[in-house]
Amino acid sequence: MNAYTLLIILSALVIFSYLFDLFAKRTQLPAVILLMGLGVALRFAIDYAGINRPGIVNILPALGNVGLIMIVFEGGLDLAYDRSKNILIKKAFVAALGLLVITAAAIAGLLHWYTGSPWLNCVANAIPLSVISSAVAIPSVAHIAGKTREFVIYESSFSDILGIVLFNFVVSNDSFGVQAFGHLAFEIAAVMVLSAVFCMVLLWLLGRITHSVKFFLIMAILVLVYAVGKQFHLSTLVVVLGFGLFLANAKLIPFRWFQERFLYGQFDRDMEQMHQLSRESAFLLRTFFFVLFGYTIVPHELQNWVMLQLAGAMLIITLAIRAIVLKFALRMDVRPLTYITPRGLISILLYLSLPEKFQIPEVGTGLLFAMVLGTCTVMAVGLMGAKRDEPKVDDVPLPG
Repeated sequence: MNAYTLLIILSALVIFSYLFDLFAKRTQLPAVILLMGLGVALRFAIDYAGINRPGIVNILPALGNVGLIMIVFEGGLDLAYDRSKNILIKKAFVAALGLLVITAAAIAGLLHWYTGSPWLNCVANAIPLSVISSAVAIPSVAHIAGKTREFVIYESSFSDILGIVLFNFVVSNDSFGVQAFGHLAFEIAAVMVLSAVFCMVLLWLLGRITHSVKFFLIMAILVLVYAVGKQFHLSTLVVVLGFGLFLANAKLIPFRWFQERFLYGQFDRDMEQMHQLSRESAFLLRTFFFVLFGYTIVPHELQNWVMLQLAGAMLIITLAIRAIVLKFALRMDVRPLTYITPRGLISILLYLSLPEKFQIPEVGTGLLFAMVLGTCTVMAVGLMGAKRDEPKVDDVPLPG
């Protein structure tokens, strides 16, 4: 495959992705389903033509992590805070944490019963299958009414962050005593402090860079901080979300010293340009990631009926738990929120980073693909059948 053929393929993928997005807006069918299908079809076409497959699969984790950064950052930029959203944010956090823990426990129980693997291995494999993907959920609700959309952005972003924290906690500890939980508390506190300092420094830089190229510099620093934090098993996705929220709400900070030193004349214009850059970067990275993921699927894995039955059981467990928690614990309208629980980029990234000693043969890319496809299809059907008006989110006190 020469350079020109590769350029033709890459350009065609971007064009197809754009068309898929237009199609998704009309049908509510998530574009990621079409992108993964395109990746599977591309693999069949390359194999059929006898072309040597390019060795690009190894870039999948790096591509996915950068895409996740852009998507979470874009989601943060979309969220302007006011006091009336306090209950909504609390409910989103409680939903993300509660559903992650309960769903992971239920799926781990299913895996333990089915495979007989140690409980710790089952939990480590269950977490990636229990995390809501902001990379899929946020674009899918772009045209849904206000409160539902905001709840999904907060919940899916919290789910990504909490999923990474819980996953790192499980795979990094041999025992779970006081020392392990103390280390976790220290990690969370360190990340929160890092996030606050980092937001202030980046905003200060943004107002003082006079070079014609500054947004990609800011993005590069953001990726650098995320990657360095991940090397130390820190959940630095909090920093990414925090920076997006900080920029979106900087004008609401009432301190005069802050406004004089950090807000500048071209702030609004720069925020608009940065938002556009993050949106288009996320689109491009999401395109290549999901096509590549579809491309990595081994065709015969999709014909394993036992694996499909296991994925079906996991899907039923996921939806049942979500409906019960939303309805009875959080007292929320279950439609269409019950259906908006897609697995996607974060699930794939966590699975790919699973240490070898935790891997279970029955949990492979085929099962992961089936869960991504199943949850995205359910979400598409739910969004198609949902009313366009905004569902009510009851402003009632949280339990406890």
